Amino acid sequence: MNGPPVFAGLVISPYTGWTREHWAALADRLLLAARAHASPAHARVGFPGPPGGYGPDVDALEGFARTFLAAGFRVAGEDGRDPLGLMEWYAEGIAAGVDPASPERWVRLDEHDQAKVEAASIALVLHLTRPWLWDRLPERVREQVVDWLAPAVGAAYPPINWVWFQIVTEQFLASVGGPYAPEDIEAGLALARTFERADGWYADGSERSYDHYNGWALHLYPLLWSEMAGVDPDPAQLARLERFLDDAVRLVGADGSPLVQGRSLTYRFAAAAPFWVGARAGVGSPGLLRRAASGIVRHFAERGAPDRNGVLTLGWHGEWRGIAQDYSGPGSPYWASKGLLGLSLPAGHPVWTAVEEPLPVETGDFTRVVRAPGWLVSGTRADGIVRVVNHGTDHSRPGSRLADAPLYARLGYSTATFPLLSGDPLDQSVTVLDERGRASHRTGFEAGPVSALPSGTLVGSSRWRAHWGEQGPGPDHGHSRPGGEMRDGPRMEVVSAVRGAWEVRFARLPSAPSGMDGEGIGAEGTGTEKTGWERDGGGAVGSGGGEAGPEGGRLRFGGWPAPEGGPATRVVGGPGLTETGLAVAATPLAERTLVPWCATPDAAEPGRWYHAALLLGTGDDPPKVQDTTITWPDGTTDRIDLDPH
Repeated sequence: MNGPPVFAGLVISPYTGWTREHWAALADRLLLAARAHASPAHARVGFPGPPGGYGPDVDALEGFARTFLAAGFRVAGEDGRDPLGLMEWYAEGIAAGVDPASPERWVRLDEHDQAKVEAASIALVLHLTRPWLWDRLPERVREQVVDWLAPAVGAAYPPINWVWFQIVTEQFLASVGGPYAPEDIEAGLALARTFERADGWYADGSERSYDHYNGWALHLYPLLWSEMAGVDPDPAQLARLERFLDDAVRLVGADGSPLVQGRSLTYRFAAAAPFWVGARAGVGSPGLLRRAASGIVRHFAERGAPDRNGVLTLGWHGEWRGIAQDYSGPGSPYWASKGLLGLSLPAGHPVWTAVEEPLPVETGDFTRVVRAPGWLVSGTRADGIVRVVNHGTDHSRPGSRLADAPLYARLGYSTATFPLLSGDPLDQSVTVLDERGRASHRTGFEAGPVSALPSGTLVGSSRWRAHWGEQGPGPDHGHSRPGGEMRDGPRMEVVSAVRGAWEVRFARLPSAPSGMDGEGIGAEGTGTEKTGWERDGGGAVGSGGGEAGPEGGRLRFGGWPAPEGGPATRVVGGPGLTETGLAVAATPLAERTLVPWCATPDAAEPGRWYHAALLLGTGDDPPKVQDTTITWPDGTTDRIDLDPH
């Protein structure tokens, strides 16, 4: 394409250059490439690579169901026009997949739980494409589809985003005269409401589980279910969606990268899904929603996803198998198809014809307190980076004693860095080092308040009983696993002050436990419950033992894990933090990722507040700190309350 795309005499995509034609071309490339990996009757799409934790049969079902999402969006948005013969191709696959006698038959919902996930995608697309696929299937095939979906009725589903898979599957069954249980749908809707948190956010279950599932599941399915059920969307749900999107657009970097945080990151541009949900629901600004969505998909398309063969590998940009959870197989990355939901909207829809608007990070520096996950968000126009300082999310509960999950429990995440996925906490952490030099963990912390000062500086805090140990046994689902042996250490408190590209981080090991019982922010804040420092989720807090027991050990501040040659990363230690270093590790962003750190040379002095300034991106001289007063590089002065609880 020569020059920017034009519609009605206007340059409609001044920021990304992407129009609906680009999106359609990407979908077609993915779908045509998938055919090379299909079984003879198309029921199984087995992408190359070692099998996932659930085995090749599940992998092949995922490959079918998840590419079927892209095919359905593609045809629905064209009002049935189908030059690639997508519906015929997938109809053949469905016929073989639901035939019990076929050598390509699908894993049933009562044979493996993962089939419950894939069944929801199949049911959703059968609904969206009903005139061009379902209505044209032979009666026998339709009966076998119903038989294959029917085990969803009355089945047990985990009380997380999975509840929507049962709701969607049974709603489709109801729409075609199949078996369903209204009480399942009603109970599921009631359970989903218990996930609601402040400002349109959801926790993915009862824990402090905040991640991209907010957008690509917990906001997506309510809207699509209401369409399937033939009911008007709940006005309260639409208001929650609009409020959530106001935060979500602030979590996209100027280069289109979504926030690198939470599990299932190999789904990549599925992160664009909530912006299309907003467009489909008629909430939010169409030009801004498309800017965010196009920025995300272009970010990956220009960096190796899909690869030169048109395949979405397990990875982030290119292939990086270490990003996978145990449930991830070669077909799993195609949940990225959810990010193609916009193609289900016709070319004349306002989201496709509006002029792109800039992202918040492109219009100027901004800050935002996101109460539900306990995040302090800072975006800077000079480098286009969005940073999150995390005082409310660990995919656990207050008082638990678990090893930290790198994708949830770090103190910071951004659109330009990737957390180290193995080893004890180093990047974006404040830890106590034991006698062997091993770093402590913070999962189970008590979340303190997050707020903005009148100056615009953001402040947040958390505190916890430091502990050492390993993840427990069992499959890796991206979050902490219970059952690992833990050794307790000292209590810790951390307070963050954030302005621009800098954070000043204060930490201490309190000298006495008095006054340290407290209460989390609650359902209208981080979604935490009341907790005290002596609560550990499994018994009394014991002695840590060794040189780094309850009295403390060396205190270490770890900085941002920035790719070498990328944005600057610095840690400037205050008094007492005289040891410094630079760790080098591999991440999906760079074989050499740099993590600066500083530490006390000896055991930290109990009761003393230590501080360090942390930079990611473009920054001037570091802030100056005198006791609790910070003078920032822009001349702003703030006095920080170090006892916010």
